[in-house]
Amino acid sequence: MLKFVVMRFLSGGLSLAILVTLIFFFARLTGNPTDLYVPMDASEAVRAQIAEQRGFNDPVVVQFGNFLADLARGDLGQSLRYARPAIDVVADAMPTTLTLAGLAIPIATVLALVIGSLGALHPGGIFDRIAGGATLGAASLPDFWLAIIGILVFAVVLRWLPTSGTGTALHWVLPVAVLVFRPLGILAQVVRTSMLGVLSSDYIRAAEAKGLRWPAVLVGHALPNAVIPMIMVVVYQAAGILNGAVIVEVVFGMPGVGRLMLDSIMFRDFNLLQAVVIVTAIAIFIAAAVADLLLALIDPRLTHD
Repeated sequence: MLKFVVMRFLSGGLSLAILVTLIFFFARLTGNPTDLYVPMDASEAVRAQIAEQRGFNDPVVVQFGNFLADLARGDLGQSLRYARPAIDVVADAMPTTLTLAGLAIPIATVLALVIGSLGALHPGGIFDRIAGGATLGAASLPDFWLAIIGILVFAVVLRWLPTSGTGTALHWVLPVAVLVFRPLGILAQVVRTSMLGVLSSDYIRAAEAKGLRWPAVLVGHALPNAVIPMIMVVVYQAAGILNGAVIVEVVFGMPGVGRLMLDSIMFRDFNLLQAVVIVTAIAIFIAAAVADLLLALIDPRLTHD
């Protein structure tokens, strides 16, 4: 188990290091930030002085070395646009992203349990065929496309819901619904498959032979056993939902990490972009690590590679 945990953390750490390195160098391909933060009529001497103060005139390798030294001290630098520590700006935006993901995960889980269980009770029936096609389609549709269609239908045509912001509960309906679709499709398929296997087992037939009613058999015997594979998938999907929340935020103009990432690219706010990527990557890495640990605890065979 210890070797399994160490290998997973080393793998995650290596992935994070590669991602941070790529972001650092690719961000600087967008140009010199000085052009965006000084008046257009500023002299070249003023521009050069500001660039020198910020370290933009240093060779990119030197800048990278300084970045790593600061990162080792836990310093992600100052945001050019907000004139604040970049980590503080990210911390202010993170609650929106976590709230969006935190609402989507339980909703997708509960709906998947209901849809998958009902489909497994009557395999091949009308509901099973409709639900199977719908969940398969939901698992295949990209989040940004669903978000655009949702805005077009429910905000522009029907005028039922707002298009952007977080002011009221209605502002959260479309973003959460869009974020629920993909994991719901995947989880419903997992529940249905697992439930079919459980319902055909000997102990379920024994429970029926004792005269137990189907609701009691389903809730008391089948569901607790069928939900074990779903738990593993839910934890893995949590990382995907957090990643998808970043995209959904941009489409709906929500003040979360996704919007912050887009703004940092547009305004060449290198330190803020790096902070956003590092914090988001660490959050996803933690979710994936928790999933790996739960999988290892549920099935110890997975620790033997």
